Amino acid sequence: MGTFQLDDFVAGWIGGAASVIIGHPLDTVKTRLQAGVGYRNTLDCIRTVYRRESIFGFFKGMSFPLASIAINNCLVFGVFSNTMRFLNQHYSDKPEASPPTALSHLLLASMVAGVVSVGLSTPVDLIKIRLQMQTRPFREGRPGSPAQKAALGERPAYQGPVHCLTTIVRTEGLAGLYRGLSAMLLRDVPGYCLYFIPYVLLNEWLTPEGSAGPSPYCVWLAGGVAGAISWGTATPMDVVKSRLQADGVYTTKYKGVLDCISQSYRKEGLKVFFRGATISMVRGFPMSAAMFLGYELSLKAFRGDYGVPSP
Repeated sequence: MGTFQLDDFVAGWIGGAASVIIGHPLDTVKTRLQAGVGYRNTLDCIRTVYRRESIFGFFKGMSFPLASIAINNCLVFGVFSNTMRFLNQHYSDKPEASPPTALSHLLLASMVAGVVSVGLSTPVDLIKIRLQMQTRPFREGRPGSPAQKAALGERPAYQGPVHCLTTIVRTEGLAGLYRGLSAMLLRDVPGYCLYFIPYVLLNEWLTPEGSAGPSPYCVWLAGGVAGAISWGTATPMDVVKSRLQADGVYTTKYKGVLDCISQSYRKEGLKVFFRGATISMVRGFPMSAAMFLGYELSLKAFRGDYGVPSP
C-alpha cells in the first residue's frame, strides 16, 4: 500500500466529480464577485448572471475541471495518504493501523499535497476562471477601429476549454498557463493544512471508540466543516489568485501578486480581500462533504473498509 493504486484514482475522481457538480455554480458567483466586475453583493451577482446568461451561466467552465479532477484528486489524496503512511511507518512508535494523530505528520503531509496539487490545478483554475469571466463580447476591450471591432463580431474571447488553452499558450506562452502560481501556492499550501487536519481530527473525535471507522455521517460532517474552514481562511489569497488569473481576458492590469494586492487595496480597501468569504464558506461545506463522502464510500466499496485519507 506504499504506492498509488487504481482505487485511489477512481475514488478521487468520484469524490472530485461530485464536488465539482455541486459546487461549481457557487464557484462561478464567487469568482465573479472576487474579480470585481460590478456586482453589488452575492444576491445581485446571482440575479444578474441568471438574467443575462440563464441557468447555464452558472456552469461556465465546468467541463475542464470536471475532466481533470480525477488526476488532481488522485494526486492530492494519494500523496497525502502515502506521505502519512511513510511518516507513521518510519517516525512513529505506533503500529501502522493506529489513527494518524501526530499533528506534525498531518501538517507535513498536507503541505506536500498542497505543493503537488498546485502544479496541476493552476492551469485548470486559470482556464476555468477565464471561461467564467466571459461577460462581454470579444470585441470589447480590444484596440482597433469601429470597423475592425465590428468585423470581429460578437463571438466570445474563448470558445471552450481547448480553445482557451491554445489561445493562452499562443499569446502568453507556456508560462501563461501558470499565471497566479505564487498566489496559488500561498493559498493552497496553508489551505490544505486547514483542510486535511480538521477533517482527520474531527473524524477521530466524532467516531466512537472501538468503531472500525467513521460513519458516513461523520465523514460528511467532518468533510463539510473542514471545507468551510479551509475556504473561509483562504479567501484573501483566493481573491488575489482570481484577479491575477482573470487578468488578461480583456486587459492586463497586474504585474504580479504584490502589485495585485497593492492595486486592490488602494482602490477598494481592506474589505476587498474578504469579498466572497461568505459564499466561499457556504460553497466549501457541500463541496468538501461531497468530496470526502464520495471518496470514502468508494474506498469502502473497493476495499471493504473505511480508509480515511490516511495509512
